[in-house]
Formats: sequence, structure tokens, C-alpha cells
Amino acid sequence: FDMSLPEAAHQQLFFSIYFMLTGVHAAHMIVGIGLMLVILVMAMRGRFSSEYYTPVENFGLYWHFVDIVWIFLFPLLYLIGRHYHGGA
Repeated sequence: FDMSLPEAAHQQLFFSIYFMLTGVHAAHMIVGIGLMLVILVMAMRGRFSSEYYTPVENFGLYWHFVDIVWIFLFPLLYLIGRHYHGGA
């Protein structure tokens, strides 16, 4: 990170936000993987049936939330504000 560049403050802000957002997303993914393992163990023990599957459904909602957040983070971090500075 070269702090002598004219846009150093913008770069520092971008990378701070980038690492914060990707870190929070990664933390949610780690929680989701842990929950998935708990659901797997519960399923292997026969805790779910056609009458009781609420934890499976709630986990699905959580995982889709994590997935949807990434759909918004990706364009925000990688696509917005990109300009082409090439030649003719």
C-alpha cells in the first residue's frame, strides 16, 4: 500500500470497508457451516420427520440470507466505481 499516491485516502477507505464486509460475511458463513453440521447430526439421529422440520427450514432461510448478502456485496465491492482508463 503506497501512501504517497494522490488517491491514498480513497484506497485506504475502500480496503478498510472491503476487509470489514468480507470478514463479516465470512463470519456468517462459518456460523452457517457450524449450523449445517448441527442439522446434519440431528438428521442422522432421526430428529426430523414430515411433521417436524423447523430447524432445517430455519437453517435454509439463514443460508439464503448469507447468499443474498453476497449478491449485493459483490457488485458493491467489485463493480461500482470501476472506470476504464485505457487508451484510444
